[in-house]
Amino acid sequence: MNKPISSRRRQLLAAGAALSVSGPLWATSPAPDPPLTRKVPSSGVALPVVGIGTNRFRLGDDAWMKRLRGTLIEFIGGGGTVIDTAPSYGDSEQAIGTLLAGAPGLRQPAFLATKVDRDAADEGREQLEKSFAALHTERLDLVQLHNLHGVDKVLPVLREQKAAGRIGHIGITTSEERQYAEMEAILRRESFDFIQINYAVGNRKAEERLLPLAADRGMAVLVNLPLGRGAQFRAVGERPLPPWAMDMGCYSWAQVFLKFVVSHPAVTCAIPGSTQAAHVADNLGAARGRFLEAAERQTIARYFDTIADG
Repeated sequence: MNKPISSRRRQLLAAGAALSVSGPLWATSPAPDPPLTRKVPSSGVALPVVGIGTNRFRLGDDAWMKRLRGTLIEFIGGGGTVIDTAPSYGDSEQAIGTLLAGAPGLRQPAFLATKVDRDAADEGREQLEKSFAALHTERLDLVQLHNLHGVDKVLPVLREQKAAGRIGHIGITTSEERQYAEMEAILRRESFDFIQINYAVGNRKAEERLLPLAADRGMAVLVNLPLGRGAQFRAVGERPLPPWAMDMGCYSWAQVFLKFVVSHPAVTCAIPGSTQAAHVADNLGAARGRFLEAAERQTIARYFDTIADG
């Protein structure tokens, strides 16, 4: 059973963040229960159902980099693997590459995903090479066409690089409802290993067509914005958790929101963004225990709809 993060665990994580060793940096911290996983249909790779988005990861001073390193230590040490970034996230790729290169114990377990947002083949290839360099890696586990860019010209480049063994999986992303119809048309004519889509208890539009289509087409699903851009936390405010939350193995509102998302049968992994170790530990709690039944997910949706409308 997942428990709230303890002060002792925070102390251990802080101690681990100060270490500089080549082995696992979380060795001093109690081992958590293994996370729930889902397999990528095209490859059979099993991924923990909660990953991390890194839109706010940036290069910075020593104190900031120590904080980010501690966040990745908590994430990997807690059983997470999927780290999602993009060239459009400022110098996020460079920050992650620097942190992983400085801690080999973090790089090996990581499932490293980035994106390409160019429409021309030569520009896409150039951007991809910069991502390899920034992330200090010779292989990327997933490269995605960002916000539907490059389907005609850059997708063949990604397929070429996958065939060469430099890319493990290929995907396509959006975080905007206005792109859903175009994304659906692309998914019906092209094959991808992954799609990435925005989906949350407060934004369930993807349930209507895109999530079922991804399942039918054998495509894994990464979920961005699973906490609803903060709107869901504002809606619940200071309300205590309902009694049914703990019955579902949820000990915070973040865990309720994430457990709702990852329990959808089509969802492979949710990637909430965070730069704080304590938030990452809380988020990973949603990957413990069990998946929710359909009726339990309906309970969460009805509760949220009631308070959001109120």
